[in-house]
Amino acid sequence: MEKGYCVWYNVCPMKRFYEAGKLEEIWISRYCRVGNPACVRKRMESKGLPHPDNMLPDGTIRDDLL
Repeated sequence: MEKGYCVWYNVCPMKRFYEAGKLEEIWISRYCRVGNPACVRKRMESKGLPHPDNMLPDGTIRDDLL
């Protein structure tokens, strides 16, 4: 993993959705590449809280990702 990326990036659905062309690059650049502490997914994962794969880093649920 490249320096600065979120520790969860390699296993995060956001990576999979981005690589499949389903998710815009802006999400990766604003959250994943900089390990943004405002990422809701990251905070929930760190606390062991369940969250759906199609939840964006800002907490929005996008049905079109599934």
